[in-house]
Amino acid sequence: MARRKRRFEHENHDRWLVSYADFVTLLFAFFVVMYSISSVNQKKYKTFSDSLSIAFSNQPNASLTTIVPGDQDQLLKALVDKRTAREVEQQRRMQERMNNLAGGLKRVLLPLIKQHLVDITTTKRGVVIDIRASSLFKTGEADIQPGALGVLHKVAAELNNEKLPIEVEGYTDDIPIKTAQFPSNWELSSARASSVVRMMIDNGVSSERLAAVGLASNHPLVPNDSPENRDRNRRVSITIMAPDLERSGAGDE
Repeated sequence: MARRKRRFEHENHDRWLVSYADFVTLLFAFFVVMYSISSVNQKKYKTFSDSLSIAFSNQPNASLTTIVPGDQDQLLKALVDKRTAREVEQQRRMQERMNNLAGGLKRVLLPLIKQHLVDITTTKRGVVIDIRASSLFKTGEADIQPGALGVLHKVAAELNNEKLPIEVEGYTDDIPIKTAQFPSNWELSSARASSVVRMMIDNGVSSERLAAVGLASNHPLVPNDSPENRDRNRRVSITIMAPDLERSGAGDE
């Protein structure tokens, strides 16, 4: 038999046109999608702006100012102004609340304030009640004296009207202590703070609101250079913590 001649296929040099056409088609589709996204739907934009206005307003039925599309600066300014106004109002209410609390505590503790045994101040952290340790405890001890219970009863009764967190801090002077019960001022200051916390719990203050901290001789009010100054530094501080504006604001919304 005669051998069949082998056929040779010619290479197609135009195959790249298929890939090029696919690329152009995809590129065209990409720009069509981009154009459709960039087109502003005025009706949806108005709905969006009105929804934001309602969300940042305390009066849902109040008349709304429609911000035309394209005026993004005006929209942003309106939202910022409303949020700022709300935060200022929250700050005012918080300050009024803390001032009322401080005023009530000063009224019930006025006799001790006049004797310079109690100081009440308002700080950024909250209302701080500084009670001289000498009016609560005997030297080197952490058990509250019976005569001092009346003072703490009044404080607890006033604090029961609030639901704010309370931090009780115990402080000593810089004279070291070393006994079987209190090896250092750290143990003494912690035990005194804990005694005040236990007394408050016994008088109806929720334990979830309370924290006891012992700080030994740290953060003295005055230099420990005289018996009078050391007596001032030996104290128990009861801080009624100011509300967290961000957390309270979220709750209001």
